[in-house]
Amino acid sequence: MAGRNHLFIPGPTNTPHEILSAMHLPMEDHRSPIFPKLFAPILEDLKKVFRTETGQCFVFPATGTAGWEVALTNCLNPGDKVIIYRVGQFAHLWMEMAKRLGFDVEVHEVEWGKGIPVDHLEARLKEDTNHEIKAVLATYNETSTGVTSSIPGIRGALNAANHPALLFVDGVSAIASIEFRMDDWGVDGAISGSQKGFMLPAGLAILAFSQKALKATETSTSRRAFLSLQDQINSNKDGYTPYTPSTPMLHGLRASLDLLLDEGMDNVYARHHRLGEGVRRAVAAWGLKICAEAGVESDTVTAIVVPEDKDARDVISIAFNKYNISLGAGLSILSGKVFRIGHIGDMNDVSLLGAIAGVEMALLDSGINITAGSGVAAALEYYRSTAN
Repeated sequence: MAGRNHLFIPGPTNTPHEILSAMHLPMEDHRSPIFPKLFAPILEDLKKVFRTETGQCFVFPATGTAGWEVALTNCLNPGDKVIIYRVGQFAHLWMEMAKRLGFDVEVHEVEWGKGIPVDHLEARLKEDTNHEIKAVLATYNETSTGVTSSIPGIRGALNAANHPALLFVDGVSAIASIEFRMDDWGVDGAISGSQKGFMLPAGLAILAFSQKALKATETSTSRRAFLSLQDQINSNKDGYTPYTPSTPMLHGLRASLDLLLDEGMDNVYARHHRLGEGVRRAVAAWGLKICAEAGVESDTVTAIVVPEDKDARDVISIAFNKYNISLGAGLSILSGKVFRIGHIGDMNDVSLLGAIAGVEMALLDSGINITAGSGVAAALEYYRSTAN
């Protein structure tokens, strides 16, 4: 098929030319005297993306999933109680990891499409007068449902309960795209990955920890080796890593940070909101619904519900095989019920108009009753009216 595949999944995302070019270089000595000139500024500039002045950033040659494990095993002790709200598939996976690692996981079920219930969390924390709960695990942007929960609200619940639990945030599909303010929101551990807002291939777990969390590592007795924060701290202070890094990925991360910081983080947040809102208006024009309830809609991914007598997998298959467009699938209990449009990373108005047009063709070919051009028109008018 002529033309490239059009990638509109919520990760991996499209990698800009500037990043691809930065990664296309010979191998180099990661123990050389000049390596810290690359790596040390990366760690400092990451603080500008996480919006922290007091926290410390880390880069592991791993994934966001490994980042979950870094937070759990470096800051907690075996058997510690953690609380998590199962708001979607990625919250479910973090929950399962915590169980497998031997933590006492208190799980609260939430209807998929809703956010973390802050009032419920506050009440539960106030009940925990002995402070048995050692950490709150919060999925900031649930990629499977297109739901963004309130991290300031969760911090407010902790403060209202005067509870000392650590706040760990899965920001894999949010950080570097949706507003995130680590210091202002009192986040202790922030977890991201390279393949979403950072616009890189998968392969880096990118994290930030508060001083409170780093202090907790000093007394944690959980077993860890490759994912040890202390090993990173010992090497990072001199601008090195404790083991062989992917130097092309680090050069790509340098280029990513340059793009993000040149645009300005507030502008990055605003751009993602515009792109997401245009997609939501297109969905409304089609007469379809999204999985997320009002008020918690994600600005990086929209999960679109198909009519009950249709199968979202048909839409995805037709989009890929006939129109060369990749859409996100429904995960777990949402399989066949939703398809997802990712609007994260290296995207602009025209990118999303192309996605919406392709989805319209796939919807019509799937027998779903929409008016051709309705979604494109709705998004187009919104983008035109809000363009700078």
